[in-house]
Amino acid sequence: MKKTSLLFIFTLFFVFNWNNNLFGQKSIVFDDLKMKSEILSKDKKFSIYLPPGYKKSNQTYPVVYLLHGGGNGPVIDKHKDWIRKGDMQKIVDLGISKGTISPMIIVMPDAEMTYYMNNVNGDYQFEDYFIDELIPYIEENFRCRKEKKFRSIAGLSMGGFGALLYSLHHPSVFSSCAAISAGIRTDEEINNLPYDQFMRRYKTALGNFKDGEKRITDFWNSNSILYLVNNLKDDQKGEVRFYIDIGDDDHLYKGNSTLHTIMRDRKIVHEYRVRDGGHTWKYFSSGLEDALEFISLDFK
Repeated sequence: MKKTSLLFIFTLFFVFNWNNNLFGQKSIVFDDLKMKSEILSKDKKFSIYLPPGYKKSNQTYPVVYLLHGGGNGPVIDKHKDWIRKGDMQKIVDLGISKGTISPMIIVMPDAEMTYYMNNVNGDYQFEDYFIDELIPYIEENFRCRKEKKFRSIAGLSMGGFGALLYSLHHPSVFSSCAAISAGIRTDEEINNLPYDQFMRRYKTALGNFKDGEKRITDFWNSNSILYLVNNLKDDQKGEVRFYIDIGDDDHLYKGNSTLHTIMRDRKIVHEYRVRDGGHTWKYFSSGLEDALEFISLDFK
């Protein structure tokens, strides 16, 4: 056998083993961790994905907060949804191996059915917990890059709403935001939601809200994605990179397309994707790699 052939085979063998044994180590997922929240006066659960190589290195990694949706069933252990239903570990591992996704830590908190909002009366301040307790806890206990450039947020449905809400409320915290099938509704849709459906989604934030009460209030507008974007200050337009992904058969198409229109009209740079599909886990999962690839542009 020629020396060039032997050298080629040896090189392939070396690269394969180097990639698999050093950087191709398996990722790790802890799906039932807890931290004590003083703000919420309870233990709060979260899941975390640690990329291949994390365990045997001293490297620090960028962080993505990946938020779950609400769903129609019992609101139990929602922090496991991306793992159990979305196959996120396999998707992220594959993306990292292909180079489309940067090696990253992914945090999946349990938001219950809060819609990621603070309570109007100050009784249950989930947003405050997330920003003031969860993020510092993660950065103290895991090897994270702590600069804004290396911290991003993403989510599906209710979690897409939450990702947009936090990036608009806290543009100095997150470098990018990816919202898949985000739970955005126009004011007309909010007013037309049957009372039981409205309360199932927003009861934690609104508390003892009575049927017939005015829904579009100052408090609502302070958490409305469409209102916040429409009133975004000019000097804040470029602080966060936005990625919006909605299915052509998704019942939330109107809120998402309205958001896109407002962003276009106000010249807020963003990526807007309409793909074939509805409000399903098949759709959410199929969009995760592209969303994380968009986020990874900052990390690289």
